[in-house]
Amino acid sequence: MNWISNYVRPKINSLFSRREVPENLWTKCDECGTMLFHRELADNLRVCTNCGHHMHITPRDRFAALFDGGIFTEVSVPKPIDDPLKFRDQKKYPDRLKAAQKAANEAEAMLVAEGEIHRTPVVAACQDFGFMAGSMGMYVGNAIIAAAERAVALKRPLILFSAAGGARMQEGILSLMQMPRTTVAVEMLKDAGLPYVVVLTHPTTGGVTASYAMLGDVHIAEPNALICFAGPRVIEQTIRETLPEGFQRAEYLLDHGMLDRVTPRGEQRDELATILRMLTGEGPIVHGDLPAPEAAEAEALSEAIQAISDEAEGTSPTEDDEKKKPSE
Repeated sequence: MNWISNYVRPKINSLFSRREVPENLWTKCDECGTMLFHRELADNLRVCTNCGHHMHITPRDRFAALFDGGIFTEVSVPKPIDDPLKFRDQKKYPDRLKAAQKAANEAEAMLVAEGEIHRTPVVAACQDFGFMAGSMGMYVGNAIIAAAERAVALKRPLILFSAAGGARMQEGILSLMQMPRTTVAVEMLKDAGLPYVVVLTHPTTGGVTASYAMLGDVHIAEPNALICFAGPRVIEQTIRETLPEGFQRAEYLLDHGMLDRVTPRGEQRDELATILRMLTGEGPIVHGDLPAPEAAEAEALSEAIQAISDEAEGTSPTEDDEKKKPSE
């Protein structure tokens, strides 16, 4: 009886029971509703393969695809005062921060790193919309200043990926003070003659748009990204008029001269390297190195070069050999 209960019955149940599928294997596209397999979505940089909708991507995943070999070094950011206003709504501000840190697995809403893009040394900063909607607080201000100071110290261009719902209300006026602070940081780059390129992702709104997100030398946006100070619904309620279709989206802003480019995520790496090398006066981007030739190939190549050199001088190796032969 023990043998039947302990072995036969569990075996039969395992054969006929329904296997549970993990919930995180598939992601539904918010735009077209297509179910996307997680590996296929990750390989496509979290861009829908059916409609091209650009989904949220973490700073670390973006940097892994951006830098050569996915290698980058984080830049340390000074930590601000915790809960300076002792703010509380439905939860205490420190509790909200802990919940956001656990959900996003990041310390704050911006990550700063340095590395190379097609052999072009850069400093990059990226906001994480998954961390309290990428809201701009004191840490974000410190991060941008740290990125600008690092870029000036290394004499490298700065790339910033913006994604935010605006200023962080839990820090009140202190969050709004980051607008002039980050503006001064951008001026540091311009005084040093270093390029500052901004990539605006969905969404970039509020005080972020009114400060460092629109102060770049070149502005690139991802397709259909919402870029605005006040949202379309607020504007419609204020002016009591229906806004044009696609208002405040990347393509609309490109047509009206507020952006320089609208570039899909998969093409941004090449485009950023090309733009930065043009702005810094360097040559074309380097896609990779050819492998070193083998010894036999190197010797054959050397002989071929020598033969071409002799032919250019007007004497071929065979003629030299004929002259050196004794007359019969």
